[in-house]
Amino acid sequence: MSNIANAFENGKAFVPFITCGDPDLDTTARCVVEMQKAGASLIELGIPFSDPTAEGPVIMEASLRALENGCTTDKVFDMVKRLRTELNVTVPMVFMTYANVVFSYGIERFCQKASEVGIDGIILPDVPYEEKDEFDGICKQYGIDLISLIAPTSDERISMVASSASGFIYIVSSLGVTGVRSNITTDIPSLCAAVKAVTDVPCAIGFGISTPEQASKMAQSADGVIVGSAIVKIVAQYGKDAPEYVGEYVKSMVDAIR
Repeated sequence: MSNIANAFENGKAFVPFITCGDPDLDTTARCVVEMQKAGASLIELGIPFSDPTAEGPVIMEASLRALENGCTTDKVFDMVKRLRTELNVTVPMVFMTYANVVFSYGIERFCQKASEVGIDGIILPDVPYEEKDEFDGICKQYGIDLISLIAPTSDERISMVASSASGFIYIVSSLGVTGVRSNITTDIPSLCAAVKAVTDVPCAIGFGISTPEQASKMAQSADGVIVGSAIVKIVAQYGKDAPEYVGEYVKSMVDAIR
């Protein structure tokens, strides 16, 4: 069993996302520590990229700020190593980034380094199922789960994608890019049921969730809830003072889904 699967063993999992390096990597690291303290089951670390096609304006702007502030993939690796060795972060952590970031670093070199510093999985939203083998084999070699995404339009693809998934399945709640939504109209219970019919791999829902009420509703169907933009907004608002506020927000969401 992967470390990621362990995150879903003790009730519903709350999975926060943060953009690394916004406003700086020290603040990111302190936010991660507070997330763990607040009860996060698994943490997504966004490696900034100049053209993040799946992201809405909140995360896109955070990525650009991080890059302008000098954040690099190697510096993110160093931060993860510090989280694992100095700051006692033990929850599973996954990278969320784009194929180009991994390609330019070298797929094998990236996976080896990620494994060495203590990363458990990778999410690449711009890699379709049909092209995942190029990454998946090397990920497996280094004990890293390549996380599969299933969108509301997947329909007949659901069983194909879910049956070969590892770690957890990222269910995209709404079409379009990431960002806070006031209303999620997708039939989430049916989507989760279709996934659960073909696999025991846990599923978590992301895209558009920001309030405890939304999280509680989504957790009725899924094994976990993912929140990104709402957290990245808090960091943008409070800057270096954000960790305390991020911790409070994460705790409110954890309480809501449990």
